[in-house]
Amino acid sequence: MSSGSIIIGLDVGTIKVCAVVGEEVDGEIEIRGVGTSPSTGLKKGVIINIEPTVESIKKAVKEAESSTGVQIHEVYVGITGSHIKGLNSHGAVGIRGREVTPLDVERVIESAKAVYVPLDRELLHVIPTGYILDGQNGIKDPVGMAGVRLEANVHIVMGAVSALQNLLKCCEMAGLEVIEVVFEPLASTEAILTEDEKELGVALVDIGSTTDIVIYKDSLLQHLSILAIGGNHFTNDIAIGLRTPVAEAERLKKDFGCAIASMVRDDDVIDVTQAGKERKIPRRYLSEILQPRAEELLNLIKDELLSCSGYDIASSGVVLTGGGSLLDGLDRLAEAVLGLPVRIGSPDGIRGCRGNINNPMYATGVGLVLYGLGKESGETFSEGNLIGIFAKMKGLFAGIFKGNGDSDL
Repeated sequence: MSSGSIIIGLDVGTIKVCAVVGEEVDGEIEIRGVGTSPSTGLKKGVIINIEPTVESIKKAVKEAESSTGVQIHEVYVGITGSHIKGLNSHGAVGIRGREVTPLDVERVIESAKAVYVPLDRELLHVIPTGYILDGQNGIKDPVGMAGVRLEANVHIVMGAVSALQNLLKCCEMAGLEVIEVVFEPLASTEAILTEDEKELGVALVDIGSTTDIVIYKDSLLQHLSILAIGGNHFTNDIAIGLRTPVAEAERLKKDFGCAIASMVRDDDVIDVTQAGKERKIPRRYLSEILQPRAEELLNLIKDELLSCSGYDIASSGVVLTGGGSLLDGLDRLAEAVLGLPVRIGSPDGIRGCRGNINNPMYATGVGLVLYGLGKESGETFSEGNLIGIFAKMKGLFAGIFKGNGDSDL
């Protein structure tokens, strides 16, 4: 990859669509700019309305083009949602006493990929989580080592075919070519986690429309899971509790929300629009709505960490990211509930991430750009990503658009 290459990450979320433009400079990424647009066609990370989603993507891309002067045609796009599932698999091949070559690594990954995949699901990533050579485990890169039998442990990430097709269709209708679809929290780790954290053991909790959990140890993925509760549930609770429109509830959450009611002064008041009229209410009322939901979410995260031995793995603690992590006091409440060190993760330390971009809301978009850099330079966390299936899907959509536009895909 030559210096000056442009890489675009497209985060199609439930609240916003975000296009991040990065440029490769001396082997590193520099963020050139970002474009955002409100998202109206998704629910819990899954597209439920094609046309509004396409318009949101177009607006975000147009804003990114205007701010950077870059024409955007190809993107790395993120996907999430409760339809994403992960499973562990194992493969083995014979080496016959010679040195392990990159081809042998490809063969053992292919062997590990040979699992049953339901017809309504498609592989997204096959992520090596460790190699075993002649019984010696804990090997990160076996190339060049001599042995007889090479084994690989992998984590396979799958998604619903319909969700993938709809995402690709929206991008195609917006005039974009999808280079690759990436599971969003895996992209976020590229922008958020340090190498020391991944080596020592860390849990990344990405709170968006859903809450995605990924756990690393020895710089290898150990576990991933998705919880159905996310930032939208906080907004809906406010809308119901204060009898206010969802848009107003979202504003109140962002501007005045606090996860710990005791942190709010008794004499703090806020303006709330109810039935078209502005009223003043104690800010504590808002926190008393948010705190039970925050405690519920954190207890679900705690249960997930307990079920996967996360407390034994995540020695360096928990990193919160995503738009939901910006709720005031959530990190303090998380430390109390989880009993682990907690920090808020944003794409800090990356060239060009200044001002508003240095924010957990943009972690996925920036992470997709960094993933693209690793992919184009041959260094990435995922093996066997489905370029083939995406090419088939894109070819299918191209045929649809040339023929009739009434397909129900």
